[in-house]
Amino acid sequence: MTHRIAFQGEPGAYSHQACRDARPDMEAMPCRTFEDVIDAVKSGRAELGMLPVENSTYGRVADIHSLLPDSGLHIIDEAFVRVHINLLALPGTPLAEVKNAISHTVLLGQCQDFLREYGIHRITGADTAGSAKHVAEKGDPSLAALASELAGEIYGLDVLARHIEDQSNNTTRFLIMSREPDYSRRAGANMMTTFVFEVRNIPAALYKAMGGFATNGVNMTKLESYMVGGSFTATQFYADIEGHPEDRNVRLAMEELRYFTNDVTILGVYPAARGRDVG
Repeated sequence: MTHRIAFQGEPGAYSHQACRDARPDMEAMPCRTFEDVIDAVKSGRAELGMLPVENSTYGRVADIHSLLPDSGLHIIDEAFVRVHINLLALPGTPLAEVKNAISHTVLLGQCQDFLREYGIHRITGADTAGSAKHVAEKGDPSLAALASELAGEIYGLDVLARHIEDQSNNTTRFLIMSREPDYSRRAGANMMTTFVFEVRNIPAALYKAMGGFATNGVNMTKLESYMVGGSFTATQFYADIEGHPEDRNVRLAMEELRYFTNDVTILGVYPAARGRDVG
């Protein structure tokens, strides 16, 4: 089995940083899309996949929740990365010479105070690390990129300003995906269980389905809904709870949930990461 972990984006992306932090012993494998990450793991070209699921400032990552149930993969870990944004430019470039900054539109929106203070014009790029690569290739000292320090290292750029994000607690949560689930970890770890479900078409079905978690003392840390198959009547719910499916209170809550739902699919059981208290 190849010792690789796949991620979406160019080398130097924040997903690449997540791979380095969470699995430093593995080779990080860049992929063009989230679907390519999933395919790389399913085909065996990568052992694991790193997928961003939500950001503390901007909420959930588009498409991920709808991709996970049909991916055939399982969540075995989570990772949190502080999104430190840096202004990167050609070596030897003074800050005063920078007139334009390029990055993904989300990062541009997270550095408005800094860019306004220095009169730097925003240019939308495809992604963060790709923007750093573009600055290195273009060779224009008036153009800088907003990206990670890792991207600066990879593409030979200087860091003109560090940690210029407006929100000091800006954090992205990632899920580590595998072909096989791992329910074996119990002792000494606070466990998380992630699942999706669709409620039955009966009055107050969601309210009744959630009741089992309250009465059994199971803490639900996330509950999100999204459309299924483009239908306004078919809604799927994505949930994170604290606990392991074999815990008595979790087992009872899940039994009650199944009574009021058409389908429940567990996506993963994994230890709660330390970064869960960030933000």
